[in-house]
Amino acid sequence: MSETLTIDHLGAQGDGVALTPTGPAYVPFALPGEVVEAELRKGRAAKTVLREAAPERVEPACRHFGDCGGCAVQHLEDKAYLAWKREKVVSALATRGIKTEVDETLVCPPHSRRRVTFTARRLGSDVLLGFNAAQSHRIVVVEECPVATPGIVAALGDLRVLAKAIAATPKPFHLTVTETRSGLDIAAVGAGRLGEKQRRAVIDLALEKGFARLSADGEIIVEGQKPSVMFGEVPVAIPPAGFLQATLAAEEAMAALVGRHLDGCKHVADLFAGSGTFALRLAQKARVYAAEGDAIALATLDIAARQWPSLKPVTAEKRDLFHRPLLAKELAQFDGLVFDPPRAGAEFQCRQIARSSVKRVAAVSCNPGTLARDLAILVEGGYRLTRVVPIDQFLWSPHVEAVALLEKKPKRR
Repeated sequence: MSETLTIDHLGAQGDGVALTPTGPAYVPFALPGEVVEAELRKGRAAKTVLREAAPERVEPACRHFGDCGGCAVQHLEDKAYLAWKREKVVSALATRGIKTEVDETLVCPPHSRRRVTFTARRLGSDVLLGFNAAQSHRIVVVEECPVATPGIVAALGDLRVLAKAIAATPKPFHLTVTETRSGLDIAAVGAGRLGEKQRRAVIDLALEKGFARLSADGEIIVEGQKPSVMFGEVPVAIPPAGFLQATLAAEEAMAALVGRHLDGCKHVADLFAGSGTFALRLAQKARVYAAEGDAIALATLDIAARQWPSLKPVTAEKRDLFHRPLLAKELAQFDGLVFDPPRAGAEFQCRQIARSSVKRVAAVSCNPGTLARDLAILVEGGYRLTRVVPIDQFLWSPHVEAVALLEKKPKRR
């Protein structure tokens, strides 16, 4: 049975939220102020008909929007969209009792995502390649993607051919495609075990198409050219499926914010350093200690630092900062620090930073909730927030990156 619903606000995942006597109702692709007719199933709308559109509704940038589950809010005009992203950070901070100014959201342009994970599946003599539909395992075959770089979009046909060649199972698998300076770096996960004949065919195909590298479940199948990116002025040969910021524009914006904040520091710690996104840039002016739990990422950072002699000394340590954070007494040697943890945040590490004497701290996060928790710990420990900047690294999705800059308050005499 259909109900008439008026959308009150956008939810955390980009759904329109209507307030009903039995609780919130989530309406996909509806905007605040809109009126819709919908059937509700366990609080979620189905068979939705738009009756009154909001003035902020715009034409989506992609023909697949609404079916493909990759984007949630292409139908919202830019100003309101960026305000929604900023409000995610503001609300998360407010939940932790943090009152501070939050910058307007920094924009990342369309066609700039250099790392994309496709879902693929063999279907008879054909193969499907695309993205999953929202809340579904159904694969939406895409012919375009206004989020991904032009180089990845132009290769969609070749990627389908590759997916068909590498599929050794009827089950869905993933192809993570990263555009590098050397070409496309492709990492297959779950495609099945390759027979020798199939392996030779896949190698020939990857070389014919000019892919820089192809790996499967962590094993390098073929590497025509070593995939590399630039972290500032330093070339870095990235490992297969290694972490890389999703867009270059966001990476450069974050690095600039962190670099300016730590400018003048002589000895800097980079915690959860990955392959050196910040460490290799900061080492142009300061000695850097880089801690990272992933041995392959850390080796990548170490090799890049050693091969670029103009950098200040970089010390790399394999360390699980979740279970063995740097203690306050270990942090005493640093006058600057940056941390960029996974979505779980850096709670235990922040408890040690809060007790330390590090003068300047930069926090980078893709999760406003855990960022707010970590910042609350630092503020309680005597740090002052000087700036918080949301960055729209994940275009048209519910996710938002943020950089927070802090200074240690001088102790009262």
